[in-house]
Amino acid sequence: MSRLFWQGLKYSPTAVAAVFLASTTGAIGQEVSSSAIPPAPATTGGELLQQLEEYNPVNLSLQQNEPLQQVNSVSNLRDVRPTDWAYSAIQSLAERYGCLTAYPDGTYRGNRALTRYEFAAGLDACLNSIQRLIQESASQIGATDLSSIRRLQEEFAAELATLRARVDGLEVRTAELEANQFSTTAKLKGESIFAVTDSFGDGVFGTDRSETTFAQRTRLNIDASFTGEDLLKTRLDTGNIPGFRGDITGTNMTRLSFDSNTNNEFRLGKLYYRFPLSDKARIQIDAIGAESYEMLFDPYSPLQSSGTGAISRFGRFNPVLRQASDGAGINLDYKISDQLGVVFGYLAPNSDEPNSKNGIFNGANAAYAQLNVKPTDNIGLGLTYIRSYFPGGNVNLTGSTGSSLASNPFSGVATSANTFGGQASMRVTPNVNLSGWFGWIDATAEDSRGAVTEGDSAKIINWAVTLSFPDVGKKGSLGAIMVGTPPKVTDNDTGAEDLDSAFHIEGLYRYPISSKIDITPGFYLITNPEHNENNDAVWVGTLRTTFKF
Repeated sequence: MSRLFWQGLKYSPTAVAAVFLASTTGAIGQEVSSSAIPPAPATTGGELLQQLEEYNPVNLSLQQNEPLQQVNSVSNLRDVRPTDWAYSAIQSLAERYGCLTAYPDGTYRGNRALTRYEFAAGLDACLNSIQRLIQESASQIGATDLSSIRRLQEEFAAELATLRARVDGLEVRTAELEANQFSTTAKLKGESIFAVTDSFGDGVFGTDRSETTFAQRTRLNIDASFTGEDLLKTRLDTGNIPGFRGDITGTNMTRLSFDSNTNNEFRLGKLYYRFPLSDKARIQIDAIGAESYEMLFDPYSPLQSSGTGAISRFGRFNPVLRQASDGAGINLDYKISDQLGVVFGYLAPNSDEPNSKNGIFNGANAAYAQLNVKPTDNIGLGLTYIRSYFPGGNVNLTGSTGSSLASNPFSGVATSANTFGGQASMRVTPNVNLSGWFGWIDATAEDSRGAVTEGDSAKIINWAVTLSFPDVGKKGSLGAIMVGTPPKVTDNDTGAEDLDSAFHIEGLYRYPISSKIDITPGFYLITNPEHNENNDAVWVGTLRTTFKF
């Protein structure tokens, strides 16, 4: 008898718990004295359609999210009527082996009679439960129960076999999906910015050319990991936020931190892969959108984020870290100790161009090195050296943050530079942070043209001090006041220098409406734009709302 029982169990699939219950609107079946099923009465076409609708596959409520729970007696299932032999047989098995499931209130909620397939699914769940109990030696099956099981299996053999085939098919499809999915740990994260912005003041042009704007920027990040310790990041960008520079204000000093005008078309903004070499070393390889301050270099600035930090481009971090950005790059981060670390990097913004004055080594490029010193958890210091080169016609030493002369001191002639930067941050109290930076660029002309002679030198400086107040008013908030001087040329062998000094004064307060929404009102003032006291001051005000999802 035991052998017959195990042969019978091979028909039961693994799977569907809790589905053999009947609705209160009908009985499980007609009571019969044998396993024969009486012929159905004749029906009209309309009655046949009604019956087909009534016996559609099970329709569990999608509006409920309640887990199934075990019941030990069929009589606890209020929507089932004990009218046939199969009911009595399952009731007996359930009371002995606790093999049925239902909703917490003891109902099935099918709201109609069960089909043979639905009953077979419930039978299968019960048989699987009994099989596990026997394998675990938790229960022994009697001759009467074995006889009932064999009869149930014979009566529903066709339905059990069909269910098995369906489950096998689902398992094959599931295995195929698992084997071919891109990453088991890919995550989609997004950020959208809504901003109302305007600038005020006559500035460089002697007249206010700007109008109030409302625009947006959206970034979609797909983060994938293959080992749990690595990261493949893909970022898609779109937006229509104007830069508030050039023909608007006449200077790059007024640029927003979050400007991004792609005419609302999506583009690939960033793609990199980061992985550990050891417990102390990490490597990041950028295919596009490489930026030192978003690689493994620490700018030591609480305002570095364009979405939730400073509202001005200059206010985010030391501009010297922007050299040769937006292309390909590679960098290595090595942690010597908990207090000491070094980072090395190389960037080439035109690495994909094979023509002259482009490529990985002959186009614009920058080699970075930074020493990170963190004597305590509240103090951090970064010392940076950069060796950069820009071919003629493609020179931008300051990442479009200072005067036009500071970005291009030799009128488009090919330029190399040795750059030094110092960045520091100190948490004075839990709600007060003091940070700042200083940048110094020694640029050299690499060609002769017009008033420029090969070997001419120019000195460019910038500095800033920021006092920020994290978690003031509400946890997650940030207030900040910043004062600094955007990049300016202090000395130039060609005679072209910035004779005056502009000051950048910025204030903002980021308030978290929720964990996913921040609102940041802020302003910044540029005195003597382009480091020229003849230019009127320019004010820029914005109301930035950031959504994170």
